[in-house]
Amino acid sequence: MSTAADRYKWVALSNTTLGMLLATINSSIVLISLPAIFNGIGLNPLQPGNVGYLLWMLMGYMLVTAVLVVTLGRLGDIFGRVRIYNLGFAIFAVTSVILALDPFTGGAGAMWLIGWRVVQAIGGSMLMANSAAIITDAFPARQRGTALGINIVAGIAGSFVGLVLGGVLAEWNWRSVFWVNVPIAVVGTVWAYRSLRDNGVRRPGKIDWWGNITFAAGLTALLAAISYGIQPYGGHSMGWTNPWIVAGLVGGVLLLAAFCVIESRIAEPMFPLHLFRNAAFAGGNAASLLGAIARGGLQFMLIIWLQGIWLPLHGYDYEATPLWAGIYLLPLTVGFLAAGPLSGWLSDRFGARIFAAGGLLVMAASFAGLLLVPTNFHYGVFAALVFLNGLGGGLFSAPNTAQVMSAVPAHLRGVASGMRATFMNAGMVLSIGVFFSLMVAGLSSSLPDTLRAGLTAQGVPDASAAAIAQLPPVGTLFAAFLGYNPIEELLGPDLLGSLPASNAATLTDRQFFPDLIAGPFHDGLVIVFWLAIAMGVIGAAVSLIGPRRARTPDDLASQETELADELYGAQPLTPHPVPAEPSAARPAGQPV
Repeated sequence: MSTAADRYKWVALSNTTLGMLLATINSSIVLISLPAIFNGIGLNPLQPGNVGYLLWMLMGYMLVTAVLVVTLGRLGDIFGRVRIYNLGFAIFAVTSVILALDPFTGGAGAMWLIGWRVVQAIGGSMLMANSAAIITDAFPARQRGTALGINIVAGIAGSFVGLVLGGVLAEWNWRSVFWVNVPIAVVGTVWAYRSLRDNGVRRPGKIDWWGNITFAAGLTALLAAISYGIQPYGGHSMGWTNPWIVAGLVGGVLLLAAFCVIESRIAEPMFPLHLFRNAAFAGGNAASLLGAIARGGLQFMLIIWLQGIWLPLHGYDYEATPLWAGIYLLPLTVGFLAAGPLSGWLSDRFGARIFAAGGLLVMAASFAGLLLVPTNFHYGVFAALVFLNGLGGGLFSAPNTAQVMSAVPAHLRGVASGMRATFMNAGMVLSIGVFFSLMVAGLSSSLPDTLRAGLTAQGVPDASAAAIAQLPPVGTLFAAFLGYNPIEELLGPDLLGSLPASNAATLTDRQFFPDLIAGPFHDGLVIVFWLAIAMGVIGAAVSLIGPRRARTPDDLASQETELADELYGAQPLTPHPVPAEPSAARPAGQPV
């Protein structure tokens, strides 16, 4: 006979899984919808002055979630995880409506979307920071890996589902990319307020304001500088010599160093550095960071590969490439969904570390396979390799989360959940700067000569071809990422009009540009995928760090007591009172 606790844990899992899915879908749904969004607001993202809008549309949501999840996890520990989580659902519902109703065009329209995406990301951070902690509170240790596996698989699968969903919706109407959130968010909000309750350990505490400020400012400066480093500056193909970029990098590192000093001395830190003394916690978070960088980089590279090169070469119109890129990436999502829940169940029985490490090694093997396929690949081989990559990601994610969350005492699960999400989300933002920089470096070595030779072969005067060939490769990269054909814009109507009609038709044909950049793009892919392989192997190694024997309940109780005494003094922990049934605690519909 099922008890109230048995019923409640599945309600908690269902609602938090819906919340995680919603939050992570919106981290990627815009990536593949950008061409339709910019066309909808009448903005050309390839004009130099508009690159900033493009970058903030890409990274704004992920940057905010990376910065805020620890703080919001800590607030959940103090004020109640369910209370913060429920508020996040409500914020998400409201901002989805506001985004879909963008009343402006041009730069003002872009700023409306960027600003409200930042607010939406605050709601998403509340969901991400507390969902794993709510599940960990609700489930016994013997089922925790399975439950967290379902939740985390849904969360990370959301980033893959977002690619497919964004492609489908962008084909219809760009505003639908935001409208699709509204019914899900409204249902989830009402359900959360009516059904969820706090049954974890809650400890009154103070907000670590200096820690929050230095962490938010430092991480924002560092990640933004790395992302902006891909823009050209002073005749260089990238902006690493830009004084503002250098100031952001140096200032970000100094602020994060100050943050570490503050956290080591304050009585109630937002980021308990003591947790990193636990090898399983430290190794699990390091592996999560490396896996997120590799996974984020893969998403960007596959979108460029499909939208900018492979689909046009196979006869697809540029306007249709977002839809078909999403469809052709389905094996990635299927692989992830096939392995994710199973790996959580297996990790409960055989231990998390071996499955986490094995998943990253499978991902590394898939990157090695992608190195060997030509740019104009046979789809069956490509589909098998991206399926393998998704399979590896699914094997890794649930055991990695269980490894991290099971390594901390109960009263710090909220902040630990936030710390885990910070590493994962920071990795996604870092992937923009890291992988785009490497790709630009690879393009810089071969693209100018290839572009010049291709243009002159079609009758373009050498001086004009040389000038176009010297343009920063990041413009070409963004064109491919957005599924644009920039040749007509680069040459201009006067130059095209002076060429023979057959040459002009060849230059503006949908296959000329992707065929031209296929070789240089592959040069960049080699660099990018070798780095991803290295990250997978290193991440697998650090995933194996931990105690040689399985910990017993006595070990966990001893760890909780030691950490509580060290962090907060030797005082007893008292769990928040839990009623037997939700209805006995409060009238239906009344928030916690």
